[in-house]
Amino acid sequence: MPSARPRLLYVTDLSYEARGRRYCDEDILLTARLREDFDLALCHPGQAAALLDGFDAVVVRNSGPVLGHRDAYDAFRERAAERGTRVYNQLTGRADMAGKQYLIDLTEAGYPVIPTVGGAADLHRLPPADEYVVKPRLGADSTGLRTVAAERVHEAVRAGAGDLLVQPRVHFAHEISFYFVDHDFQYALYAPRPDRRWELVPYDATPSDLAFARRFIEWNGIEHGIQRVDACRAPGGELLLVELEDLNPYLSLDALDEAGRSAFVTALRAALWRLLAARPARTDSP
Repeated sequence: MPSARPRLLYVTDLSYEARGRRYCDEDILLTARLREDFDLALCHPGQAAALLDGFDAVVVRNSGPVLGHRDAYDAFRERAAERGTRVYNQLTGRADMAGKQYLIDLTEAGYPVIPTVGGAADLHRLPPADEYVVKPRLGADSTGLRTVAAERVHEAVRAGAGDLLVQPRVHFAHEISFYFVDHDFQYALYAPRPDRRWELVPYDATPSDLAFARRFIEWNGIEHGIQRVDACRAPGGELLLVELEDLNPYLSLDALDEAGRSAFVTALRAALWRLLAARPARTDSP
């Protein structure tokens, strides 16, 4: 007899290796708990487009940087749009899901973000610094990121032929990450030591901290999805956006206690039920 439970395709790359993190452990934990509510199958990003038809929704989690499987990811997005597939995170993200251009856009719009420009002609718009960070527009996990002395930054940007972003290097006190399920704040973690980004401990976010993070969640406009707002505490005490991860943010659940992990899973379950109840963007038949 067929199961009446919703069927989820959970897209992940269990073999992906990242510095200081074991992505696979997080997905093993989440899928084990989500199976209490859903019939769930794991799938590598390379096979996602071919398997969509057999499932009620798709959850994209720790699938690694899209650059490693760009063609497969583009095919997945196209196929999902064609059949009106419910995808978590929904595929309308304006931040990392679409590359790093948003950092330039937010800078120009006056948001509290590390100042960012995209070409040699705009370097004069950045505050003076001894060093600058140069990184690819489509980078991930610090791939291709370089720190360049001020006297060499023009040369480095020109060599990138328009594919690079430039930021002043900020000597911050620490980094903080704020985690949201849909638009609901879940928890915050921070790295007390700037040189150890992934040694995270719980952080008691203040109302002003949360107001900062919510500005970017609201700007992005995703209704269904997990988002991570990464910020740094600048020398003046203010927070500046480092990154808005809206594609497959690592959650650092191992930094939470069991109560914290259970609360997150409960929120995710509820979010997936909301997604399943939502009307698809498009159907296969008129």
